[in-house]
Amino acid sequence: MMRVIICGAGRVGYGIAAQLAGEKFDVTVIDQSESLVRKITERLEVRGIVGNASYPDTLTEAGASETDMIIAVTQSDEVNIVSCQIAHSLFNVPTKIARIRGDSYLDHKYADLFSRKNIPIDVVISPEAEVADAILQRLSTPSAFEIRSFADGRIWAVGLKIRENCPITDTPLRQVAELFPDLEIVIVGVVRDQKIFRPHADDELHVGDDIYFVADKDKINRALEILSEKTAEARKIIIVGGGHIGYHVAKALESNPLTKIRVVEMSDGRANFIADQLERAVVIKGSGLNRDILLEAGVAECETIVTVTDSDEVNVLASIIAKREGANKALCLVNERTYGEITESVGIDRHVDPRAVTISTILQHVRRGRIKGVFSIMDGEAELIDAIALETSSLVGQALKDTDLPSGVVVGAILRDDEVLLPTANTVIQPNDRVVLMALRENVKDVEQMFRVTLEYF
Repeated sequence: MMRVIICGAGRVGYGIAAQLAGEKFDVTVIDQSESLVRKITERLEVRGIVGNASYPDTLTEAGASETDMIIAVTQSDEVNIVSCQIAHSLFNVPTKIARIRGDSYLDHKYADLFSRKNIPIDVVISPEAEVADAILQRLSTPSAFEIRSFADGRIWAVGLKIRENCPITDTPLRQVAELFPDLEIVIVGVVRDQKIFRPHADDELHVGDDIYFVADKDKINRALEILSEKTAEARKIIIVGGGHIGYHVAKALESNPLTKIRVVEMSDGRANFIADQLERAVVIKGSGLNRDILLEAGVAECETIVTVTDSDEVNVLASIIAKREGANKALCLVNERTYGEITESVGIDRHVDPRAVTISTILQHVRRGRIKGVFSIMDGEAELIDAIALETSSLVGQALKDTDLPSGVVVGAILRDDEVLLPTANTVIQPNDRVVLMALRENVKDVEQMFRVTLEYF
């Protein structure tokens, strides 16, 4: 059984603990807040310790000497760094993962900082940068609610809501390829009534379903044209919140000279700072909840408003006000899952959950075998997985229809010799194929087993 210490019992720490405890990992959680530790131990099958995760005696109590992995996700970069350093120096913990937010730590000038000879952190997670990338991907494909890239960017997984005008509703999926030969996708998951299932050839899609499909990156735009209303990429964008995420999004958008950007930031000091750093974006001091400020920012002509303050409530309310004042679309950052579930019902078009983004990144390094990428769906109810097939894999050398593929697993796409292939029942996976698939929660361990490295490989 794999032993894991999680430093930090906040939203991210809780989410990781829930995922790993559900998979029967031996999990110990450390936090200085007695109430957070009590909450997590009452709800999950984990051990809890109240204390500072950067103290050697706390890590000793947590069993660091027998731990396989430490995941440091407290609110303090410094605590996360020291926790990993002590886990390495005193306890020789094999894998150390830390969440680091400070821009100075992440500056490319200090790229060698987190290395075995300096600060031995194996995986550095930067939530703000990853969330900014997720927002930019959503802005580039407005009709999709989720975009994830796999296989070095060649294969994309897309989340899409089935609307009234979708031409493939109420049609068995086996007939879709005949009706739309240029719709080159594989639907790997369907969410209906808050439950996800793996679709089969006789299943039909209904209006209101959320689907996840996999395809060659170059085929995505055509797929979206067929499945949803054609939506042009936004050129007039308002960003509410000039923190790390808002700044990174604005900076990236500036590279397109056709994009008109307005940033609304409450803090005078932060507004002045980002105004100096940004080249074309206009920075307006004020609250995103202030109607006059939004009108000054041009909300009536705004194509998309992006609300990314550190308050879920402000993000949701600012999005609602902006839509009422004329904004075409709203993309909202929410940390609490309950807010995410209600955003669509109050008129918000898309939301991003930073916790889900961070947890997916961590799972990529928790998963065993030759797994290169992971994205967690619906708090771990399913996972999109990107893995390399070895000669010893049970998937290799026989047609997919003849393999013992679990019912909750579906292969979405294969990257072979720089070519993206969509699998059929007769497809034979070959050694070194890059395989992107979807697995329901109960089958994730089966997937790890399929892509494990065995002694015969060496």
